[in-house]
Amino acid sequence: MNHYLDLFPPSFVAVMTPFFLLPLLLLLALPLPLARSHDYHDALAKSILFFEGQRSGKLPADQRAEWRGDSALSDGSEVGVDLTGGYYDAGDNVKFGFPMAFTTTMLSWSVIEFGDYMPADERRNAAAAIRWATDYLLKTVSHPGVVFVQVIPHRHLY
Repeated sequence: MNHYLDLFPPSFVAVMTPFFLLPLLLLLALPLPLARSHDYHDALAKSILFFEGQRSGKLPADQRAEWRGDSALSDGSEVGVDLTGGYYDAGDNVKFGFPMAFTTTMLSWSVIEFGDYMPADERRNAAAAIRWATDYLLKTVSHPGVVFVQVIPHRHLY
């Protein structure tokens, strides 16, 4: 048995109910002027551009993030392996293989599923982003019996 309504006399509930419902109905009936449709094309383009900003290694000539330069050109050299390339994680100079592999898988799957809806130039940019990661990931498993799962600069070793 619900006793919440017993707190108020029936006349109060009858008088006050419209005052509570009217604002709710007005909110639902009025168009939301602040609500805008999302520009998914712009979001996709910026997310792919973000990947270009996180690139490690010798950058290609068509690099759109012009403020970026080559970096970490000696990754893996201490153990005689080329681990240049790939993407940095979390805005620093560390490369983690598993998060990069997951991200690359999701990006690849998205292009497979929705690539036909992408403008040709953005599809090329997405393919280049995937290729940048997969080229690096192949380097991490190119030695029998060894998987390189992360690259950490010396300044991160405490």
